[in-house]
Amino acid sequence: MTRILGVLGGMGPLASAQFMLRLTLLTPAARDQDHVPSVLWSDPRVPDRTAARLGGGEDPLPALLRGLRGLEGAGCGAVAIPCNTAHGWFDAMQAATTLPILHIVDAAEAELRRLGVAPGPIGVMGTEGTLAMRLYQDRLEPRGWRCLVPSPEEMRRLVSPAIAEVKANRVAEAHRPLAEAARVLVARGARAVVLGCTEIPLGIAAGPALPFPVCDTIDALARTAIAWAAQRH
Repeated sequence: MTRILGVLGGMGPLASAQFMLRLTLLTPAARDQDHVPSVLWSDPRVPDRTAARLGGGEDPLPALLRGLRGLEGAGCGAVAIPCNTAHGWFDAMQAATTLPILHIVDAAEAELRRLGVAPGPIGVMGTEGTLAMRLYQDRLEPRGWRCLVPSPEEMRRLVSPAIAEVKANRVAEAHRPLAEAARVLVARGARAVVLGCTEIPLGIAAGPALPFPVCDTIDALARTAIAWAAQRH
């Protein structure tokens, strides 16, 4: 039973569904039984994480803990959370469960290295909440990464509206502003751009590929989950 992966999702639902798709497609498998046993807890009722951190919105922690208890009850052995901003409550969640929670920022770092990107300047795109909480900066900069983030004006004009488009299932409309924001970060010296909100990879994938390395945090977390499962055969 320890090989069952719990997925704490619904933040947003499309990103969680994409995580399950990529978990399946990235697993080296020849038959059903080679895949990662998993339980998806997709609860879109979790209060908005950015609003909770920046605007005094409702605390999402009770809903997050409810999901963790559900995954514990299903016999899961570890938890993946395909929402970057939810990791602002990582310590509280980890303290409330004996299950290891796979940290999405650590997964992103592993993905950067897999892509051949050495520590140094990288761009990080994400929600206003993720950037304000410095989830990437505080975890990666002590390890030699220097995080370049969009300006407040770029967040207002490009990134935040594009994330909202994906959440509203208007994925194609998100590509142009997200691609523009990523190009700006590369022009400032980023060697690669981390798509540090799980809606962003969906928008980026809706148009032409970008001509520089991008770290898809959905894929990064899926690869980390697959590696976790493989260690427990």
